Amino acid sequence: MKNVKKAMFSSVAALVLAAGCSNNSKTASKDYELTEVSFPLKEEVSLKFMTQSSPLAPKDPNEKLIYKRLEEKTGVHIDWKNYTNDSFVEKRNLAIASGDLPDAILDAGYSDYDLLKLAKDEAIVPVEELIEKYMPNLQKVLEDAPEYKAMMTAPDGHIYSFPWIEELGSGKESIHSVDTFPWINVEWLNKLGLKMPTTTEELKEVLIAFKTQDPNGNGKADEIPMSFITNHGGEDLSFLFGSFGLGDNWDHTVVSNDGKVTFTAAEDGYKEAITFFNELHKEGLIDIEAFEQDWNTYLAKGKDERYGLYFTWDKANITGMNDKYDLMKPLAGPDGHVNVARTNGMGFDRGRMVITSANQNLELTAKWIDQLYDPLQSVQNNWGTYGDKKQQNIFEFDEAAGMLKHLPLEGAAPVELRQKTNIGGPLAILDEYYGKVTTKPDDAAWRLNLMKDVMVPHMTAENIYPKVFFSIEELDKLSTIETDLFAYVNRKKAEWVTNGKAEAEWDEYLKELDRLGLEEWLEIKQTGFERNQK
Repeated sequence: MKNVKKAMFSSVAALVLAAGCSNNSKTASKDYELTEVSFPLKEEVSLKFMTQSSPLAPKDPNEKLIYKRLEEKTGVHIDWKNYTNDSFVEKRNLAIASGDLPDAILDAGYSDYDLLKLAKDEAIVPVEELIEKYMPNLQKVLEDAPEYKAMMTAPDGHIYSFPWIEELGSGKESIHSVDTFPWINVEWLNKLGLKMPTTTEELKEVLIAFKTQDPNGNGKADEIPMSFITNHGGEDLSFLFGSFGLGDNWDHTVVSNDGKVTFTAAEDGYKEAITFFNELHKEGLIDIEAFEQDWNTYLAKGKDERYGLYFTWDKANITGMNDKYDLMKPLAGPDGHVNVARTNGMGFDRGRMVITSANQNLELTAKWIDQLYDPLQSVQNNWGTYGDKKQQNIFEFDEAAGMLKHLPLEGAAPVELRQKTNIGGPLAILDEYYGKVTTKPDDAAWRLNLMKDVMVPHMTAENIYPKVFFSIEELDKLSTIETDLFAYVNRKKAEWVTNGKAEAEWDEYLKELDRLGLEEWLEIKQTGFERNQK
């Protein structure tokens, strides 16, 4: 590992010189020549990290109680370069390109392609030996859940990053199985004497009533029967595609029960769903801003309770945790078909933290990062902490039980509260921690129950498309194809919902998908799936 580090550091030094930077010691920390490190250190040292955070969080991460406790526990002060989420990627990439490298990048947000390219350019170091030698907390996680080590490992056999792992349920009952939940205004249903819709045709009738019968009682036609943010994860209307066939999800990819990878947006059921949405559009039942609005616009109308039906992960973030909106069950389509398409999501992010090749304190850095994988620490990294005198706490710490217990949110939006105090990871929270290390957050436990009771009974797919670690050559091909393919699919989706030409243009559309490389894309995806299953 030492020789690898030296070789990589030389390469980065050359990059720095090429970029016109004459003194790399101004960026990464000096070599403290520490070995057999144990915490807390006798004398405090500093490491230089880059990270990102929400605008709601302190500009200096060291003001977060989590980091204050870590510094006290380890004797390591972190000198942060912190950027808000909206500017972080640009600043991160600029640092790499210029050779202005920190020791490590936390909450790095790197894609698989980024990791492989950075490894190829020798800007980051492989970490599998560091894990084996210096990181018992992470080693324990990988022993308890060995599938994660396979997912962390690149096609060349190296591990280049530290992951974020969050288990909340498993299989179909995972909290990530469906990201877009449909929330319907039951207050309006009750006022108009309507029943919860169970079919797509009943939904149409309900939305017409929402539009024409003034359910909010203000004498104005300001109700929005249905709203969404197209192609925006949990806010998209993709949930409704399940009434017409395989359904749809954010990457248009599902795996059949016999292991065939399928592109949802090329299936007849997709066309039928679009045709139904056009019927809703012609009736004026779809928000006119649905294809262009941003999150803030969507949120503002939701807080004003103008929606009859809308889509998001958790209604608490938009209309609040109250009884005015309830989860709508999966609908039967025209032929009685009911299906909930699973999202290809899981609580795993490969590229959450990297160590750069400018780092001269690998053992120290690895042991500091390993603290983040301590079970009690991981829980706080993910959600927030306890004992903060200055703001609302996520937890209370039960010393007798040695565990963290989630406090009531007291009306606070869970995302906003967590963004103020958590640190994004890396971290690992396994299902076995619940009831031993921590309680489940109330909003997650509530959503898991909804998933189990409402969604799981209608999930026909046994598989999701897994977190395949493709080679850089495969990623190049996928990226090249997806750039035009996905843009075309998303554009036609919006056009067809509004102009109703899906049926007339379908054959031409399929030919264009072929021209854009769909067949090759499917072959690469199928190969990756089969490789992952071995």
